[in-house]
Amino acid sequence: MAKITFDGIEVEVPDGTTILNAARQIGGGIVPPAMCYYTPLKGSGGKCRACLVRVAAGSAKDPRPMPKLVASCVTPVQDGMVVENTISEQVMNVRKGIVEMLLINHPLDCPVCDQAGECDLQNFAFEHGVSTTRYEEERRTFEKIDIGPLIQLHMTRCILCYRCVYTADQIAEGDRVHGVLGRGDAAEIGTYIENIIDNDFSGNVIDVCPVGALTDKTFRFKQRVWFTKPVDAHRECENPKCCGRVVLWYKGKDVLRVTARKNEYGEVKEWICNTCRFEKKETADWVLEGPAHIDRSSVISANHYELPVVNPQVIADLPESTMRDLEQNPPLKLGSS
Repeated sequence: MAKITFDGIEVEVPDGTTILNAARQIGGGIVPPAMCYYTPLKGSGGKCRACLVRVAAGSAKDPRPMPKLVASCVTPVQDGMVVENTISEQVMNVRKGIVEMLLINHPLDCPVCDQAGECDLQNFAFEHGVSTTRYEEERRTFEKIDIGPLIQLHMTRCILCYRCVYTADQIAEGDRVHGVLGRGDAAEIGTYIENIIDNDFSGNVIDVCPVGALTDKTFRFKQRVWFTKPVDAHRECENPKCCGRVVLWYKGKDVLRVTARKNEYGEVKEWICNTCRFEKKETADWVLEGPAHIDRSSVISANHYELPVVNPQVIADLPESTMRDLEQNPPLKLGSS
């Protein structure tokens, strides 16, 4: 085990843990952002530089600071390490530059993009970006590529995080027909001679994409995500590799789309097959569990109907009559701990 100090908070983590995952054990606003790192995908991370942090002390044995900022998603912890993120002015200034670089070629598509409202790049730019740009050159443009009837590719929005490539390699077990073509500023996600992406788990590239580069064609332009109602549901899927646990996005009684469930860092832990994602869009196909949890800082929560939690142990001396009223006619949901 290794003890590190992250933004003044001490935490003990297993040896080999990355700085980013150590920060996630603490949680809250001190966790560095990540645009390319994805915990379930081996080899991800180290590409977008969004998670750069300052190591003020390398370890207890060698307390010298590291000369440059390091990518927290690929840097393992050392016992006695001292890391600065939000308390470092240097890190905050560099992060603004990272946002500016990611937005250099990114189009102003938010008003028409299906990813709007749940876009990691939007959140990153809002929290760390600036309202102006110094870039005066023409933005990159690409020829449109048709990669199949289910997934829409917008290369102008792509930030080359490689998540979709790793997903196809590792989840679809090598049944991958797309990858990164070209080098430098000509690099792009594409398919060889416009092959169609059609393996059983190809839809997961939509969930892992942090921007609107890969979107669901069956949901395209149907509704803004904050006008929908997300509901957790499950089914016994015939595919043994599919978990069958999803989020149904409702508009009225209609299921507009189906997605895999994500954790608080926007990562899918259990993958779903294309049958569950694209073909099961009737309520009768699913066992409903209840409203999906949406973070209160998300714009999706503006139209969300999940009841906030009232913890009786936190609210001291809550009258018994109030407790009975809440249980019989709950304007709020009661927490258990």
